[in-house]
Amino acid sequence: MPTRRTLLATSLAGGIVPFLDVSVAAAARPDTGVSAYAFPLTAVQLLTSPFTANAGRTQSYLLFLDNDRMLHTFRLNVGLASSATPCGGWESPTTELRGHSTGHLLSALAQAYASTANTAFKTKGDQLVTVLAQCQARAATAGYNTGYLSAFPESFIDRVETRQSVWAPYYTLHKIMAGLLDMYLLAGNAQALTVLTGMAAWVKFRNDRLTLTQRQNMLDTEFGGMNEVLTNLYQVTGDANHLATAQYFDHAEIFDPLAAGVDSLNNYHANTQIPKIIGALREYHATGTTRYRDIAVNFWDIVTGHHTYAIGGNSNGEYFKAPDRIASELSDTTAECCNTYNMLKLTRQLFLTNPARADYMDFYEKALYNHTLASQDPSSTHGFQCYYVPLRAGGIKTYSNDYNSFVCCHGTGMESNTKYGDTIYFHDGGSTLYVNLFIPSVLTWSARGVTIRQDTTFPDAGATKLTVTGAGTFTVKVRVPAWATGAQLKVNGTAQAAPQPGTYATIARTWASGDTVELTLPMALTREPANDNSTVQAVKVGPIVLGGLFGTNNLTALPVLDPATLTATATPLQYTASGVTLQPFYKVHGQRYSVYWSVTATQPLPAFVAYYPFDGAATDATGNGKTATLVNAGYTTGRSGSAVSLNGSNGYVSLPAGILNGASAFSIALWVRIDSLVTWARVFDFGTGTGVNMFLTPRSSGGTARFAITTGGSGGEQRIDAPAALPAGAWTHVAVTRSGNLGILYVNGAEVARNSALTLGPGSLGNTTQNWLGRSQYADPYLTGALDSVRLYSRALSASEVSGFFTSGT
Repeated sequence: MPTRRTLLATSLAGGIVPFLDVSVAAAARPDTGVSAYAFPLTAVQLLTSPFTANAGRTQSYLLFLDNDRMLHTFRLNVGLASSATPCGGWESPTTELRGHSTGHLLSALAQAYASTANTAFKTKGDQLVTVLAQCQARAATAGYNTGYLSAFPESFIDRVETRQSVWAPYYTLHKIMAGLLDMYLLAGNAQALTVLTGMAAWVKFRNDRLTLTQRQNMLDTEFGGMNEVLTNLYQVTGDANHLATAQYFDHAEIFDPLAAGVDSLNNYHANTQIPKIIGALREYHATGTTRYRDIAVNFWDIVTGHHTYAIGGNSNGEYFKAPDRIASELSDTTAECCNTYNMLKLTRQLFLTNPARADYMDFYEKALYNHTLASQDPSSTHGFQCYYVPLRAGGIKTYSNDYNSFVCCHGTGMESNTKYGDTIYFHDGGSTLYVNLFIPSVLTWSARGVTIRQDTTFPDAGATKLTVTGAGTFTVKVRVPAWATGAQLKVNGTAQAAPQPGTYATIARTWASGDTVELTLPMALTREPANDNSTVQAVKVGPIVLGGLFGTNNLTALPVLDPATLTATATPLQYTASGVTLQPFYKVHGQRYSVYWSVTATQPLPAFVAYYPFDGAATDATGNGKTATLVNAGYTTGRSGSAVSLNGSNGYVSLPAGILNGASAFSIALWVRIDSLVTWARVFDFGTGTGVNMFLTPRSSGGTARFAITTGGSGGEQRIDAPAALPAGAWTHVAVTRSGNLGILYVNGAEVARNSALTLGPGSLGNTTQNWLGRSQYADPYLTGALDSVRLYSRALSASEVSGFFTSGT
C-alpha cells in the first residue's frame, strides 16, 4: 500500500525558548538537553540565490491556492454547504488522506509570513483557521466527539483502532495540528491554539480508552509525527496531558531496537518512521529521558551511514532496504522527498542537542543542495515538486501540479521552500554565533545589537564573506566542512591559523562595525562510491553531486565513466567526460540523467581518509562515509567532548575494510587514555590476521611502545620502538607517520623514535578486513581505557601538524 505523507528556536525578552519560534508568547517550558538555539525566521533575510528563487515560486503558489477549494471536504464532513470545485489527487472527496494538504498549507503560510512579513500570507492563514474552527464547533452536530476536526469522518479512527484497512488518518491529523501550531507560533493566531488544544483533547479521549496492546497495534498504521506535535504543544502550554498523549504514540516495535543501537529498518516504510524519531527527540527535550535521545542519535547514524544515497535521500519504493544496499537499489522510486524533509528536521534538532557534531550540518548541506533544492521544477511559476527523485541511470524527474496532485511531497515541498532561513545561523543563548550554511543572507542578532551579512555565490565558488555591522564582544563559529581540505580563514584580511575540516573555526574578539570574516573552501572533484559496490560511484565537487545529462536517452545500464576524462568547462561546477556533460544535480531538469556511474579505475584515497571525533557517534567527520562500528563499547568523557570507552575484555571499534588500501604514505593520529597498562594490548591493529597487519601497542614485551608492520607474521615485522611505554592514567597524543621509507612515532606532539628503513606501508598489506581500535589480530588483551579524535591520512603529517594536534588538544 503506498502509504504517504517549522518549529524554530528564538531568543525572547523573557529568555531562551529552544526550537519553537514563539512569536506570541514565551513557551511555558524551556527545552532541556540543548546547547544551541535557532533564530526566528523574522531575524534572517535571504539575499538573491537559488533558494530565494525556489521560495518565490512556492510563495506564489500559496497565494494562488483557493481557500474554499482546500476547505471543501472539511465543510462537507460536518454538514456545512460548499460550492467550491473539489480538488483532485490525494485531496479528492473520495481519497482517505484528504485534508493533509491544508495542514501543510497552514505551516507554509505561517513560515512565509515570518520570513517575508507579507501580511497576505497571514491573512490567508487566518481565514483558513476561522473556517476550521467553525467545522470543529459542529463536531457534535455531525455525530462526532467533541474536538474532532478533519476532512474525513471519525469512523476512520475506529478502523485504525480495530485494525481495519484505512489510509493513515492520524498522519493527516498530525499535519493539521502542526499547521495550527505554526499559525499560533509564527503568525500569532490565538484561535489556532484553541482549535489545536481541542484536537489534542480529542486525541487523548480516543486513546485513553485503549489498552497498551491496542495502542501499540494501532501504531502499525502510519501516524506521522503525532508524538512530536503533542510534545511541542506540551512545551508551549505546560499542560501535562499533552505529554501523556504524545507518549501514547511511542512505538515500541521501532524504538526498542534503536535504543539498543540495532538496525532493524529493513522493509519498514521509511517516512512512517522518521517522524516518530523526531517526536522521540522532542520527548527527550521535554523530559530529559536520555533513552529518547539515544533512539534519535542511533537512528540518524544508521540512516545516514547505511541507508543514504549520494544526494542525501533514502528509500527505494518508499521503503528502507537492508543496510548498505545502495548500488543494488537504484530505481525510478528512490529518494522520496518527504523523507529528506523529515531527515533535515531531525538533523537540525540533533545539532541543537549537540553542536559539537559538525557532521550533522555536513549532512544537512548535502541533502539540502542535492535533494531538496533539486526537487522543485524551476520552469513552474508555482514551484511544482517531485515525489521521488529517480536515481536509476536514465531517470527523469516528474512533478506535481496545481490541483490534481497533493501527494505528500507536494505538501512538504510547500514547507521546505518557505523556511530556508531557519538553519543558516544558530546561537548558544549567549555570545556565540554559529554560521552553519553558506547562503547569502542578513542576520539581525538583536540580543547583541549587530547584523551579520553573508555574501557568497556558493556553491558556484567555494568562499563566503561575513560582514559585521555594529560592535561588541562575541564569538563567531563558522563551519569548515569535512570536504574542505585546505580551507583558509581571514579576519579583516589577515590570515588566521588553518581551520580543521569537519569542525567549526572559532573567532572570539571584540568586533567593530565593518569587520569581516572570509572563509575560502577548496572544492575538490571527488567520487563517492556506493556502500555495496565500490565501482558504482557518484561524482561530486565539494558537497555538490553532479548529474550526467543524457537528453532523451533512456539508459538501460549505468554509463561508464573514465575519471581521467573528467574536464572542467568554463561554467562553474560543470564538467565533461567522454562526450557527456555533467552539471550540479540540483540544476538538472527536463531531461534524462545519471547520478551514478560504473567506474572501473581505482579511486585514489583522499588525503584525509577518516576522522572519528567520537562525540557520541562513530561517524566519519570527513564526509568520506567511513563509518565505524562500536562493538561492546560505549562513550565516556573525552579529551575533547566525548570518547569511546573500552572495557579491556571484549570492547573495541571496527573500522571499514580496506580503509587505507593502496596507501604508501600514511598517518594515524589519536588521543588515548590507558586505564590499565597491559603488555601487548593494542591501540590499533589493521590487517587480515596474524600474518599481515600493522599495529601500535602501548607496551611490548620489551617494555616500550611499539609500532610494527608485517606481511610475514611476527618474524617479518618492521618496527618503530619508543624509549618507554605509553603512560597510564592520562590522556596521551600518539601519531605514527610514514613518507618514503621513513616512519616516525610521536608521543605528545614530539618525535620519540624513527625507522628510516620502513619499506612496508598499508599498500603492502592488501585489502585489510580487520581494522580495529583496541583489539589485536592475536589473542592479546583488549585495551582498557578510552580513545578520542582518531585521524587517518594517506599522507605523512608534518612534525608541526602533529605538534599542533597536541597543543590544541584536538
